[in-house]
Amino acid sequence: MGNFMGGSAYAMARDIAEGMILVNAGTFKKFAPGEMRQLVFELDKVQKETRADQPPLDDTQAIQKRGRKLSRITAALQIINSAMLKRTS
Repeated sequence: MGNFMGGSAYAMARDIAEGMILVNAGTFKKFAPGEMRQLVFELDKVQKETRADQPPLDDTQAIQKRGRKLSRITAALQIINSAMLKRTS
């Protein structure tokens, strides 16, 4: 085990949400199915944390930042799910 950028699955999930790691289908080629499931779990956790953080309604920049984080997480989850489906077929 140890293909996670940043050292751990949680660190990688956090970096994906922040935009420090850009993911595509090739990003997960070296990952084992167990590692991808672990990353999905951590991405879900970061997604819940991000959704729980409600910025003030008058802070437009914070609202946009939160939306971008959620968008990156959603895209990463879709890419991982697609990669997992391709491996099983």
